[in-house]
Amino acid sequence: MNSALATSLHQQLKEHYVSNSELHEVTVGGYRIDCIDSGDRLIEIQCASLSAIRRKVQDLLKSHRVIVVKPLASRKLIVRMDRRDGEIVSSRYSPLRQSLMHVFQDLVHFAGVFPNRRLRLDVLLTDQTEVRIPPTDRSSWRKKHSVQDRCLVTVSQHFQFTTPAQLWDALELVVPERFTTHELADISGYPRWLCQKAAWCFRNMGIFDVCDKQGNSMVYRIVRRKRRRPVEAA
Repeated sequence: MNSALATSLHQQLKEHYVSNSELHEVTVGGYRIDCIDSGDRLIEIQCASLSAIRRKVQDLLKSHRVIVVKPLASRKLIVRMDRRDGEIVSSRYSPLRQSLMHVFQDLVHFAGVFPNRRLRLDVLLTDQTEVRIPPTDRSSWRKKHSVQDRCLVTVSQHFQFTTPAQLWDALELVVPERFTTHELADISGYPRWLCQKAAWCFRNMGIFDVCDKQGNSMVYRIVRRKRRRPVEAA
């Protein structure tokens, strides 16, 4: 990955969490940590795939509390330049807008890590600016552009999850007692391929259960949560 690509967005998010730069890029347990907050929690900001830090986070969770931060681009301004650090050719907003549901594109590669009693998963919906330049010699000839940088404009929503139930509740989806991913797509308005990833994750995390099959489609149901019995007054 282009080092410049990781610099702006990644650095801005570190400052968003921890303003003291002395607590950035600290070595813990042989790993380089993005930052450490005032509660001694290790913060890992992952703009790329969560699969890249899976083993690292698993190791750190054995003895530390960890916050994994996953930023998503709910709005992105694409700025095209004629060359690196050159003149602006055009700018437009991307029609692609990510929402909380898109975190499942990454969570399918984070199985076995979340949930964990020492882990908090933060999903940030952000406005970003992406600076594009013509393909460089190092870029694939198939690419129409190279990304010079991504910058944070603002954080529009900040979700914090410690349990799968919190993640499911945050989606605010009302489903029937039994449903397929096709029905989940109709209800949510998201493409079926994304709903399939979400269903796989929720099944793996114990929120969904397979109760039947319709042709080649699994039929799911929500696993009923055990309610704590109220404490009787003495």
